[in-house]
Parts: sequence; C-alpha cells; structure tokens
Amino acid sequence: ALAVGGLSAPAVYRECDRLRVESGTPVPDPAPREDLIAALRAGDAPALGAAMTNDLQSAALSLRPSLQATLDAGTAAGALGALVSGSGPTCAFLAADEAAARTVARALEASGTCRATRVAFGPVGGARVVPRFRNSEATPGAL
Repeated sequence: ALAVGGLSAPAVYRECDRLRVESGTPVPDPAPREDLIAALRAGDAPALGAAMTNDLQSAALSLRPSLQATLDAGTAAGALGALVSGSGPTCAFLAADEAAARTVARALEASGTCRATRVAFGPVGGARVVPRFRNSEATPGAL
C-alpha cells in the first residue's frame, strides 16, 4: 500500500534512536530469528505472516500514526502479516494466495488509508546462478 506523501529515512532512523534511548531498548541482535527461519523452511505462510517485523516500524508509526490505520485495514481484510516497509511510508502485506492478495488490495483502496496498492504474487523461481559473460557477448533481451 502506497501512502500519500513520504517519510524521510534519516528522520525515521533518528526517531528510532530516540525511541530506543527513551525506552532503554537495546539495539536488537542481527542474528536470524528462529521463528522466521522455521516458517520459511516449512513454507508456512501464516507463521511467516506472524513473524514479519521491521525494527523501524515503531519509529515510522511515531512520525506518521496514520500508517497504523493502513496496517489495520489490511489485517482486517485477511492479510496474514503486515508491516511498514523499510523506513516507510509504504506498507507491505502477506496474503495466502493471489485471490487473497487482491481482496486485501481492494479493501485497502476502499479504506481510504492509502493512495494506491500494488499486488505481487508467486510462486517465483527465486535466486539462481547466472553464467558470467563479457559485455561484448551480451545481446538485447538475452537476460
């Protein structure tokens, strides 16, 4: 879900630092979270949705409280997970399948909490090894 207007990434990081100092919360350990890894390994979309987090979300919501309404609207429409993407203000939602993703997108558009939505769905092939080549060997449309 794309918000109206933007958020300054430096301002969000400053707010994150301020909130951590104010609450005495330490910087989180960058180690992978076991619940997230387990959900990915199992292909468990509901568990993945429950594991979705963003360390900058509290700061983004502090600066733009209206984003909470967007997150709530997507969750109420059936999203398995919701978060502010990066430093915001874009919000991302995980849905069970393409039909559910389109339902969430329509609900978000109807909610008036965002200016637009984009739907992406899979499965996708994922990462793969691409053979090396020299620029002189490249042809338009070859990749």
